Amino acid sequence: MTQFIDRRPVNKNKSAVNRERFIRRYRKQIKKAVSDAISHRKVTDVDSGEKISIPSKDLHEPFFHHGREGKNTRVLPGNKEFMPGDTIARPPQGGGGSGGQASNQGEGEDDFSFTLSRDEYLDLLFEDLELPNLEKTKLNKLQKFKKVRAGFTSDGVPSNINIVRSLQKSLARRIAMQSGLKSQLEGLEKDLENETNEQAKQQIVEEIEEVKRRIAKVPFLDTYDLRYNNYRKDPVPTSQAVMFCVMDVSGSMDQNTKDIAKRFYTLLYLFLTKTYKNIEVVFIRHHTIAKEVDEEEFFYSRETGGTIVSSALHLTLDVIKERFNPSDWNIYVCQASDGDNWHDDSPKCQDLLANALLPQTQLYTYIEITKREPQSLWHHYTDLAKSNNRLVLERIEDHSAIFSTFHKIFKKKPK
Repeated sequence: MTQFIDRRPVNKNKSAVNRERFIRRYRKQIKKAVSDAISHRKVTDVDSGEKISIPSKDLHEPFFHHGREGKNTRVLPGNKEFMPGDTIARPPQGGGGSGGQASNQGEGEDDFSFTLSRDEYLDLLFEDLELPNLEKTKLNKLQKFKKVRAGFTSDGVPSNINIVRSLQKSLARRIAMQSGLKSQLEGLEKDLENETNEQAKQQIVEEIEEVKRRIAKVPFLDTYDLRYNNYRKDPVPTSQAVMFCVMDVSGSMDQNTKDIAKRFYTLLYLFLTKTYKNIEVVFIRHHTIAKEVDEEEFFYSRETGGTIVSSALHLTLDVIKERFNPSDWNIYVCQASDGDNWHDDSPKCQDLLANALLPQTQLYTYIEITKREPQSLWHHYTDLAKSNNRLVLERIEDHSAIFSTFHKIFKKKPK
């Protein structure tokens, strides 16, 4: 009887390979779950991954099984209730189904839940997308540092000790210190062989023992021999960007409209983290006047009154001038509005964009969240967008169009 024993080493990354295979196989379902999960995140929340759920019915796979052997005759009962193609309703609560009561955690027995890492989450969310106008990306050379090897030093911590270099120093020291003694020892041993006088022999033996003791006293490794890996901090060019969130908060902007804007801002922030290491976010809200606020006030504080968009553009320019030099920062502006604006203010906005803001930004995105016909601001922005590719504008009517609109703006252009 021949017996085979598998002695191949276990692959430590076996689970990682299986995970990649799972994500690749169910990419469509996972991407849908990821795009749905974006709604409950904060704009700057990208430090963690995402726990998502996929309906178990979407994970069903065909499988082989043994059939009954031989020829078989079966009689199948008919029914009076269903026709081919009908959907059978779930059993009532307490019946034979396994669904049971609904879960208060957003998932049930029919869901398969797992957690995506941060990198997996971003890769799936922004697959096939790219940032335009990256040819003018600037680098900040004073913010980030990395450790690089810089030779060896005689002082350091035990964790940085270089064993090979320390042993080399030890060997060189022992050779230097013992070579003279060993030559002296060889001479004495030759003298001992040639000497015939017993008293002289005894003296030579004592000298040999003394030389051997001196040789043995040379330590194998001395603190002088120790060498440590030396490191220094070198500045590393680090790209950085600032993202301006500009939003109309006048009386016509209800909470649902603000929620749509928040989801779009969140997508843009997450997308920027794929390219830039350091990202600042500036929140500017406006009605007839503009104000820089924190995120909580930006989305949830209520205002009344009319709308003057140019006030927000002026404030954005002031903030850029004070804190974000365009030669050091990549500037992105995303403006969200329901389209309302004083009629006489829209030409001013067009002029501010064309002559002041757009030349300093990588991209200016205008999102109009409304089901109404486009207003004057949209028409003025449209005229400007025809001659300047740094201005992109899209309309969103409801939550379902958020991701498709984002994908349309940042979809990779064919080369």
